[in-house]
Amino acid sequence: MHITIMGSSPTPAKAFTSNSYGFSGNGDFLTFLGKRVRELRSRRGMTRKQMSQEADVSERHLAQLESGEGNISVVLLQRIAAALHVPIANLFAPLTEEPAEKGPEKRLIQRFLERLPQNRLEDVVSRLMREFGREEKTRRMRIALIGLRGAGKSTLGSMLAKEKGNCFVELDNEIEKDTGMPLGEIFSLYGQSGFRAIEKRTLERVLKENECAVISVGGGVVSEKETFDFLLSHCYTVWIKAQPEEHMSRVLAQGDFRPMAANKQAMEDLRGILEAREPLYRKADLLLDTSGTSVDESLAALKSALQQNLQ
Repeated sequence: MHITIMGSSPTPAKAFTSNSYGFSGNGDFLTFLGKRVRELRSRRGMTRKQMSQEADVSERHLAQLESGEGNISVVLLQRIAAALHVPIANLFAPLTEEPAEKGPEKRLIQRFLERLPQNRLEDVVSRLMREFGREEKTRRMRIALIGLRGAGKSTLGSMLAKEKGNCFVELDNEIEKDTGMPLGEIFSLYGQSGFRAIEKRTLERVLKENECAVISVGGGVVSEKETFDFLLSHCYTVWIKAQPEEHMSRVLAQGDFRPMAANKQAMEDLRGILEAREPLYRKADLLLDTSGTSVDESLAALKSALQQNLQ
């Protein structure tokens, strides 16, 4: 077998033959090439399906190539090399031994990751960065409480901050200070997308100014992925949860009758919002259910959970 790589000049670039790698024939070379492609794909943690899509090469072709049974054109090899993010010449480089330290645990993790869809992989990466990233110590010095109104974020947050000797920040109040307008007016003028952009800028400022703090964040922050990811990566987040009926009764007890006045089906809407947001709220580091408990009981549970998880 003879392959020639052409340069820009009329004179061919240096050629190499299968014999220079110690292959006795075409079969040996194709077996080597298949193993090499499989090795590079494994290193990148790509499934065969993923590489098929990225390289625009059928899974059947890839399966034949990796098994050493298929002959494939240079054009398709170039696409495969591009999908693997290596020069095409790397496909013909000698095989390397798998690192000795890659034990069964790492191989199990790799196989597990290969089966995950892209959206779940993003969650895994986010959690790994939060648990093992270089900024983890700083992140754990800021506690952010998330959840719907009436869960107890402000009450528990202010009490927790006082006991820890930290400052307590209500993000919605900071947004009003930054804009000089109440939240309702901000929504009226700028709409949902405008408010979320302001919310992110205010959150970035608050975190920059406070290395240690307890922060109460509006329940809708989870609807803006970039802002929520930023919060998750810079704060230790706690989802303060309650039953829908308790959410509503606590808001009414605070003298805010707007939810019921504006919508006779407010309770049904509230249940729908909770159901839709629950998968997002569950990305928090910790869950505290305040249903059927007093403020003192909820605070004690929160302090105990934080002490166990932030050691």
